[in-house]
Amino acid sequence: MHRIVVCVRDGLLGMEFGSVHRLFGQARSEDGEPLYSVVTCTATPGPVRTDSDVNIVVERGLEAVADADTVIVPASDLDYGDDPVSDTALFQWIRPGTRIASICTGAFVLAAAGLLDGRRATTHWASAEQFRALYPQVRLEPNVLYTHDGDVLTAAGEASGIDLCLYMIRCDFGSAVANRVARGTVVPPHRSGGQAQYVAPPVRRSTASSIAAAQEWALERLHEPLSNEALASSVSMSVRTFTRRFTAEVGVSPAKWIAQQRVQRAKELLENTDHTIDRVAAEAGFGTATSLRQQLMADIGVSPRAYRATWAGVTSSR
Repeated sequence: MHRIVVCVRDGLLGMEFGSVHRLFGQARSEDGEPLYSVVTCTATPGPVRTDSDVNIVVERGLEAVADADTVIVPASDLDYGDDPVSDTALFQWIRPGTRIASICTGAFVLAAAGLLDGRRATTHWASAEQFRALYPQVRLEPNVLYTHDGDVLTAAGEASGIDLCLYMIRCDFGSAVANRVARGTVVPPHRSGGQAQYVAPPVRRSTASSIAAAQEWALERLHEPLSNEALASSVSMSVRTFTRRFTAEVGVSPAKWIAQQRVQRAKELLENTDHTIDRVAAEAGFGTATSLRQQLMADIGVSPRAYRATWAGVTSSR
């Protein structure tokens, strides 16, 4: 039986903890035999605070990981401050060859121990900038749902922890077992795309009145061709001056900013209207459904129809 040890910290996110126990606990052989044992440990055995009004009592200390086949580190609500909790004491107990996984900001703990150096890894999109600043040696991939690099795995957020658990079950015992667990939990066995489709990007408005005016002008005309010349002309600037000031103020070039706003407009239309894909493409400034599909696939990893099915539940054959 494969032994899973979940190492929890004060401020444990209950959904992540419960998902690990439930998913691996449901995995059964054809004969109905459990395929995993799942136990919990913590640095100081006793009560552990969760992010809700319910605490849990953990009886095992970190020595429980010594005979683990897989160690999983969920997130803590303490990770969301300026100085994420990164106690790495548990790693002195882990034997070589043990598979190690994190969920959400649990990746900060793995990174602090050096386990992610030079490896592909992910964490929650809202913490990606802080993670990259603290651990530049990690090959952070903020747009994916989970990563697998050698014997180390990371998941992007709470729900993608479910994706990661199902992936590990699939790796260990095959798709049939993972699919039975997914059906029992009423979740898809695999989700398309990455966490980029869940990010709500800021509009990135400038504090400079002239650049802000150009942004407002552009947002009202995303369905039209928008060149640097047109943007600069809208605020009576030369193209060279406008482009330099825009990039300095906004952090990206005018063309890049326009592309971002068009993707965001398309997502809003897909979520909130039943417009055809052709009409969404036209109103967002992509011209054709093919161009829209190519851009969404590049940016968020899913097609317009798949995005709409996820976020709006709109079924259209048009």
